[in-house]
Amino acid sequence: MRILITGAKGQLGTQLSEILKIGKTELGDIPECFIGAEVYGYSSKELDVSDLSAVRAAAARIKPDIIINSAAYTNVDGCETDRDRAFRVNALGPRNLAMVAEEIGARLIHISTDYVFSGTGNVPFAEYDLTDPQSIYGKSKLAGEENVKTFCSRHFIVRTSWLYGLYGGNFVKTIMKAGKERGALQVVDDQTGNPTNVEDLCHHILKLAETEEYGVYHCTGAGECSWYDFASLIIEYAGIEATVAPVSTDQFPRPARRPAYSSLDNMMLRVTVGDNMRPWQDALKSFMISFEKMQQ
Repeated sequence: MRILITGAKGQLGTQLSEILKIGKTELGDIPECFIGAEVYGYSSKELDVSDLSAVRAAAARIKPDIIINSAAYTNVDGCETDRDRAFRVNALGPRNLAMVAEEIGARLIHISTDYVFSGTGNVPFAEYDLTDPQSIYGKSKLAGEENVKTFCSRHFIVRTSWLYGLYGGNFVKTIMKAGKERGALQVVDDQTGNPTNVEDLCHHILKLAETEEYGVYHCTGAGECSWYDFASLIIEYAGIEATVAPVSTDQFPRPARRPAYSSLDNMMLRVTVGDNMRPWQDALKSFMISFEKMQQ
C-alpha cells in the first residue's frame, strides 16, 4: 500500500502521517490494510498541487494507491484579497490531483470545509443540502469539490470544521497562548459550529479510505457550540487563570464574511462506515492531555 499525502506539513497531514506510523488513534486501531503502508508526505513547498506536471511526476515516482489531499489555502481573509491564489490552490489543485488519480486508478480523499454552505439557519447541514458559499474561500473550496467529482470516479470528499490538533497553529493553541499572556479575552458568541479534533478526523478518513463507499461526507465533532463556548472550555480545561467575555461578530469586522451557523450533520458516516466522532467536549479534553504530554 502506497499513500501520497499533500499538504503533509500542516496539522492534518502531519498527524495523519504519525497515525499511519503507529497504527492506531485514540479511537482505536486503524484498518489492517494500512499497517506498514509506504507513506509519502509532501509539503506545499515540495509539491505545488496547482502544477499539473509536478503532480503527474510525483504520481509516476510513487505510484500511490491512495492520495489524501490536505493541501489548501486556508487564510480566509487572504482569499478575499488574493482570489487567484485561492482558486489556484483550492480549485485547480484538486482538479489536478483528481485527473492524476483517475489516470493511475488511485483513490482520492479530498478535505473540504463547512464554508461551502450559506452559514444561515439553525439545523445542521447534511451532505445533500444545497451549497451556497458566501466567501471567496468557500467558493474556491466548492469549486475544488466539483472538480474532484468531475475528474475522479473513486473519490471521497470529507468536509470538516473548526479543526485543531497537536501540530501546527489552530484556535485552541491561540486561545491558550492569549489567555496566558493577556488574562482577559473577548470571543464572538454569535457564530456556531462543530469543533473537531484532528485525531478523530484522521481515524474516519482511514475508515473510509479502505472502502468503496465513495461520495461526500461530513466529519466533525459531535455537538455544537459558539466560539465563545469553545474558548471558555479551552481555558477551563487548560487550567489557565483568564476570563472570557462574549462579544458579537460586528465588533470584530473582517474582510471575509464568517458563517453565523455552520454545524454539519455526519449523516453519510452514520449510514456507511459508522460515526464514532467523539462529543466535542470529550475530544477537547483528550487533546489537552496529549498536548501537555508533548510539552514535557
